Formats: sequence, structure tokens, C-alpha cells
Amino acid sequence: MAKDDDLLLILGSAGLGDGEPDLGEKLMTAFLSMLFESEQLPARIICMNSGVFLTTEGSPVLELLAKFEAAGCEILSCGTCLEYFGRSQALRIGKPTNMRDTVASMLSFGKVLTP
Repeated sequence: MAKDDDLLLILGSAGLGDGEPDLGEKLMTAFLSMLFESEQLPARIICMNSGVFLTTEGSPVLELLAKFEAAGCEILSCGTCLEYFGRSQALRIGKPTNMRDTVASMLSFGKVLTP
């Protein structure tokens, strides 16, 4: 696996797109699967807003995110978002972060991907 040290992935929701939630969940799963298979992995993944549901208990992509982490990707979830949704104790992969670090990441990475 080739990790791109200049690539940041921001996941701002638990699903992909604005339509039906079930379809969005399937699309997010497919997106993450295809990204992993591309072997051009981001150095860091930051989950914000409902995206924190991807890193917490009950997520359909926990095993997939574990593969990203095992390949060297750092996985972070917005601490404010975890608290807002009552998911702080349910975090299962990665660690919490804050907006200061998120903005610093967005400014320092050369490529920021937001599906």
C-alpha cells in the first residue's frame, strides 16, 4: 500500500450525497472500499459532523477503517461532534481531535479530498 503523505481525506457525513440515508451509507462504503483498493491511501482521515458515526460503535465501515489504520493512516474524529451526538464513549477507531488541528491539517496538506 502506498500512503500519500500529502493527502488528507475529510468525511463530513456518515453517507455520501444528500439523498436517501441508506443509499448514502452504501455509497460511502463503496467509496472507502474503492479508495482502499486504489492503493493511494490518505495520510490522515478526519471525520466531522455525522461523519463521526463512521468511527463509532455500530458503523458499517469499522473493519474497513481498521485496514486504513493498519496501513498507516491516522484516523481522527471531531471531539465536539462526538460530544454533540453523545458518541464520545462509542469511539472505536482513531482518536478525537479539535477544530484547531483540523484547520491546521487542511492548511498543511497539499491535497484535501472531500467526497
